[in-house]
Amino acid sequence: MISLSGLNARMGLSLVDATRDRQEELIRNAPEHKRAIAAFEERIGKVETVDQLLEDRELYVFVMKAFDLEDQIFGKALIGKVLRSDISDSSSLVNRLTDPRFRELHKGMGFVADGKTNTKTFSASWRAEMVDRYVGQRFESAQAEQNETVGTVLEFRRKAGDIKNWFDVLKDSELSEFMRTALGVPSQSAGLDIDKQVELFKAKFDITKLKDPAELEKLERRYVAISDAKAGVQSSANAALTLMNAAVSAGAGGQFTPITIDITAITALRKGY
Repeated sequence: MISLSGLNARMGLSLVDATRDRQEELIRNAPEHKRAIAAFEERIGKVETVDQLLEDRELYVFVMKAFDLEDQIFGKALIGKVLRSDISDSSSLVNRLTDPRFRELHKGMGFVADGKTNTKTFSASWRAEMVDRYVGQRFESAQAEQNETVGTVLEFRRKAGDIKNWFDVLKDSELSEFMRTALGVPSQSAGLDIDKQVELFKAKFDITKLKDPAELEKLERRYVAISDAKAGVQSSANAALTLMNAAVSAGAGGQFTPITIDITAITALRKGY
């Protein structure tokens, strides 16, 4: 995995965009992930009920990671209830939970209310999509661990197309943080009544513009610039970063050796990679 250490978010995103395909290929071929993918592809077709999924530890963990629910892996009882929920019933558990990841899991897995698989579930195309989801989520998680701002931008890119209204934004903590920062909405607004928050956001931005790639890019640029400024990071016009190597011995006289990395070439790869 390529390191983002020492890079501000703008430079980090340029590097991530230029190398994403290669990094995802490395994830697929890493022994740990290669085994997990092979096990999923081999055994998921034999799963007919929610209970069978939960009982197969390897499959269960794979699915949870694919839906960014790694922090909920030990909540099997809750996950079982979510997967058995009737999504058409507004009072069902999956519709009462505010975390959108649970609803996404339910829809993605396709179990019906009695906990059995849908006839359309687990097809070859579905399995391929799940593997792509798993790899993509591993990639995003790795970037977020190194640079939180980069991780949030990648998550925004993935979710933006599904946003229909401001309530979709406000029920997702990452999206809320992204939009508040990009639009200059005070963080204290998170404590307001949700309808008041919606009014604040509506006054700042027409959410239908999220269908416009140019508007998405503007929001992303604002978010990154503000986040880097808050972090006290200054970007240069040439996107060059100077790293100082302070690990010198006392015998070297305590001198620093400057190492300059020009990110311009990396940024250019984004268009032709």
